[in-house]
Amino acid sequence: MALIFWQFLFFSFCGFLIEVAFARLTHSPKPDRKCHLLLPVCPVYGLGALAVLALPASVKASPALLYLLGGMVCTLVEWGMSHFYEKAAHAAFWSYHALPWNLNGRVCLWFSLFWGGLLLPLVYLVQPWVLTWAAAVPDGVTFPAFLLYLADAGLSLSVLRREGPAGLKWYVRSRPLRA
Repeated sequence: MALIFWQFLFFSFCGFLIEVAFARLTHSPKPDRKCHLLLPVCPVYGLGALAVLALPASVKASPALLYLLGGMVCTLVEWGMSHFYEKAAHAAFWSYHALPWNLNGRVCLWFSLFWGGLLLPLVYLVQPWVLTWAAAVPDGVTFPAFLLYLADAGLSLSVLRREGPAGLKWYVRSRPLRA
């Protein structure tokens, strides 16, 4: 279980980095893309990565199958997380309404193709390193880290329900005003 938690956290953090890089590259008006109050993570990436890593070895052994089926799995996870955030948190973190071939703005073909492409380096290059790294985490660290993650997730859900995604940006309000 510890390996699964650390993989989830690692890929959720990588998702945060991807989102921030994408926001910077596209000059998005929303440069901050995290989904938790304190931790810089996007859980949809962690869940998507875990779902893909759970695919049969025969799928992961074929780059073409991994691209197609893995991209579909990630799109299903994205669809599910969109519903979760809407129902449980009354929040929407993304919308593909402006893009062609979208399904209710929750998922779209272009990003499904992107997810498929992202999976190739994830499975073939990054995952072996992540397993080695996660296995090296001392046993006594996992449970407190898991409790911290759960506390942040619960607090984030509460803040989202009360204030929406803007409530997660506590650090913006704490910055002094510039003249």
